[in-house]
Amino acid sequence: MAQEVSPEILVGLSEIAATLVGTFLVGVFFYLESGHRRTRRAAPNADQYLRSGVRGLFFLFALPLLIPLVLAHLNATWGALLFVALSVPVVLTSVDSVRNLLKPGGSWGSGALAINEVVAATSTALVVTLPWIIGGKWVPPPSAFVPSMLLAIGAGFFSTVALVMTLFDRSE
Repeated sequence: MAQEVSPEILVGLSEIAATLVGTFLVGVFFYLESGHRRTRRAAPNADQYLRSGVRGLFFLFALPLLIPLVLAHLNATWGALLFVALSVPVVLTSVDSVRNLLKPGGSWGSGALAINEVVAATSTALVVTLPWIIGGKWVPPPSAFVPSMLLAIGAGFFSTVALVMTLFDRSE
């Protein structure tokens, strides 16, 4: 049986996610200002991969940013509905990101991005299913969402690191 979780812990998870969204945005702006985006014509598949990856990370970070706030202030039904609604684009963007990675030139030949994509796709599957595995009900209790939120935060953080480090390591 799942333990109760305090609203303070849920809000704390949301605060951590908000901080990581800020870090992610710094990485995106670094990319935009660095001139790497100008190589789009030379590597259009890499650009498509980056776009799908950025889109996917925004949706992934939306889970730990919004779900804890809803669970802390509304009942679990609203949290579960929002979780399902946000899980759909998380899964779709994950599939799109893998598809774009597999295209020739999709990751500039970066092994780190390829490994990150495998880990991220596996994490996505766990993130979207864990509340129901742990909670065992149609509407899991708020505490059943906490492991998914922590996993989403971790997966988002490591994906951000992989993206930023690949941009630093990329030679033109």
